[in-house]
Amino acid sequence: MVSQEVSNRIFAKADTVEPLVKPTVDIDTLASIDPATLEDSFIYVHCHYNNTADEMLIRIWRTTFLIDRASGVRSQLLHAENISYAPQWTMMPRRQPFTFLLIFGGLPKSCRVFDLIEEIPQPGGFEVRNINRNETDVYHIDIL
Repeated sequence: MVSQEVSNRIFAKADTVEPLVKPTVDIDTLASIDPATLEDSFIYVHCHYNNTADEMLIRIWRTTFLIDRASGVRSQLLHAENISYAPQWTMMPRRQPFTFLLIFGGLPKSCRVFDLIEEIPQPGGFEVRNINRNETDVYHIDIL
């Protein structure tokens, strides 16, 4: 333990010294950084499927993207809940609505409309076009 008198003397002698050279980032480096890449955001897509069948299987491929309609920038699927990744299948409850959640990386701030496209090597991939962007980046879509 340091007594109050000694403590005051120690702090009284401490000086602050400004650095001789302040760190800087040159203009070329700042201009070369795409602001869209600095965003740490996620897009949540709640998918709803009205299952009218007795037996129905469903799955999602990792090659599912959100695609900005204006720029073509793709947002990758990062995580899926309540649905299997291909090649596995998820059995949907008999004749009941089924929901699952897809989480994607962020899209550029300039994006106003995007598509959800499941690019697969066979017919029947999910495709929802012209989804209007909102401020929360949380969406509820119907899968037909």
